[in-house]
Amino acid sequence: MTQAGLFDVSGEIVLITGVSGQMGHQYAKAFLQAGAQVAGLDVTEGKRSLELGAGFPQYQFQAVDITSKSSLEGALSDVEKRFGTPTVLVNNAGIDSPPSAPPEETGPFEEYPESSWDKVLDVNLKGVFLCCQVFGGRMARGNGGSIINVSSIYGMVSPDQGIYEFRRQRGEVFFKPVAYSASKSGLYNLTRYLSAYWAKKDVRVNTLTLAGVFNHQDPEFLKGYCARIPVGRMANPDEYNGAVLFLASRASSYMTGSNLVVDGGWTAI
Repeated sequence: MTQAGLFDVSGEIVLITGVSGQMGHQYAKAFLQAGAQVAGLDVTEGKRSLELGAGFPQYQFQAVDITSKSSLEGALSDVEKRFGTPTVLVNNAGIDSPPSAPPEETGPFEEYPESSWDKVLDVNLKGVFLCCQVFGGRMARGNGGSIINVSSIYGMVSPDQGIYEFRRQRGEVFFKPVAYSASKSGLYNLTRYLSAYWAKKDVRVNTLTLAGVFNHQDPEFLKGYCARIPVGRMANPDEYNGAVLFLASRASSYMTGSNLVVDGGWTAI
């Protein structure tokens, strides 16, 4: 096989959750440009997914709630009717408390709402668990495949609360909440468990750990974040595409149960 062939994903049938978001759109576009067939999953389609559908005939959108097993089973049936059995699953969907979240979500840990904890864990961890059950289980009953669980540096290390000091200096009570970190950390052992469980079924399961992506954030936040990261900047939206394509391709055929960290050096210091 040629070096180019190692990274060939043109024959893959790819499922991407959270396709209407910034990064889901990036991954879907990268796979489509590489010749794969892609089913994008999200609660609502959104502008980004509509653009994919207009530009690529081998793209299909599926409205789905990843916290509902029956919704996922319905999506699998629809995908198989059009494309066949999925061979790649990118568990990209996730939620966090946005910078504009109400004060009760971004206040002290001791007062963090139980309902907020449940909501984030339901999507970020339970959603991945269910997607793996439904889509990964189908891969295991078929010809195998690759599952990529997208995590965050905040699943490996604690958030640097000092980055948000500028908000506290403005008089706000602001802390990066706990639930996102806990949910992303949980992906590592879900990945390891499934990699061992499905090893003989030719289903590879790996985690991809990412740092922050530039999206026109508050200038004061960018100043603190970029000063903390060795490369001195946030990632551009397309800079994780290579890692996702690598994990989906034969180039990573002996890689399972691993955590690929692409973070600009954040976790190196």
